[in-house]
Amino acid sequence: MTAIGDAAQQAGGADTPRADAERVMRIGEVAALTGTTPRTIRYYEEIGLLSGGDTRVLGQHRCYSQADVDRVHEIVRLKELLGLSLEQLSQLLEAETARAEIRRELHATDDPGRQRELLLQSDGHIANQLTLVRGRLTELAKLEADLSERARRVRQRLEQLGA
Repeated sequence: MTAIGDAAQQAGGADTPRADAERVMRIGEVAALTGTTPRTIRYYEEIGLLSGGDTRVLGQHRCYSQADVDRVHEIVRLKELLGLSLEQLSQLLEAETARAEIRRELHATDDPGRQRELLLQSDGHIANQLTLVRGRLTELAKLEADLSERARRVRQRLEQLGA
C-alpha cells in the first residue's frame, strides 16, 4: 500500500486493510490528491467527464476509487497540456475509455476475426484522438508564427530607432 493509502486508512480508522484500488475516498480527499477542488470534481461529474460520484445513495457523500483519482489526474494533465475545451477533452477521454474496454475484450478473445474488428475500432478511436491533438498543434503553430512575426517587427523597429 502507498504512503497516501496508509495515512488515509489510519485517519479513517478502517478495521481491515484494503488495496488502494478498493479504498473508498470522499470528494475532499480526491480533490487534495489531484490538486483540484471539490467544486471542480462535481463539475467534471456534471458534464460527464467523471462518473465516480454516481454510485452514492441520495443524501450521502460521494464515494470515489483510485480509478477516479487517476481519471481526474488524466483530465487535469490533458487540459493543461493540450488546452482543449471541456467538450474536446470529453471526446478525447471517451475515446480513451472505449480503447480501454477494447483492450480488455481483445485480451479475452482468441478469435482472430474478433481481434481484427476490435483493433479496427481502436484505430478509429485513436484517429479521433489524433484529430483533436493535431487541431491543437495547428492552433499552437499559428500562435507561434504570429508571435514570431510580432517579435520580428519589434526588432525591426528597434533597429530603425537605433540607426
